[in-house]
Amino acid sequence: MQPPTDKQIKDVLKDFEPKKENLLIPILQKVQEVFGYVPPESLNLISKHTNVARSKIYGVLTFYAQFSTTPRGKYIVRPCRGTACHVRGAKNILSKIKSKLKIEDGETTPDYKFTLETVACLGACALAPTVVIGKDYYGKLTPDRIDAIIDSCK
Repeated sequence: MQPPTDKQIKDVLKDFEPKKENLLIPILQKVQEVFGYVPPESLNLISKHTNVARSKIYGVLTFYAQFSTTPRGKYIVRPCRGTACHVRGAKNILSKIKSKLKIEDGETTPDYKFTLETVACLGACALAPTVVIGKDYYGKLTPDRIDAIIDSCK
């Protein structure tokens, strides 16, 4: 995957009023939406556009879990590792996901189709074990069911 060009980044920035520090997070969200991550190469242009120091932008990027500075997959797979999910077999679900995708937590498949990110809690304990893929919640999972769900994303 090639990083975006300066022109591509500027095309995103043109939709935002310049020199507005309060637009930093919406800009970062839009950059991530367009490119799938916030490329480190974009920080200089974002800094110039918002008049926010690169170090502050980097601080925002690393503080909020929603942002990534490395390319991620089209589908973000987030299995819950909270107590209710753990008690109801989340370990088996996670093992099945790792085996099927051939990646570990925090990794992305070579085709940039899937990224695996375990989370502490999804707040859907009644549906445990639970996984979120993209914006869709899947509950009361079994290893076979998660296998079919992942296949449906392909």
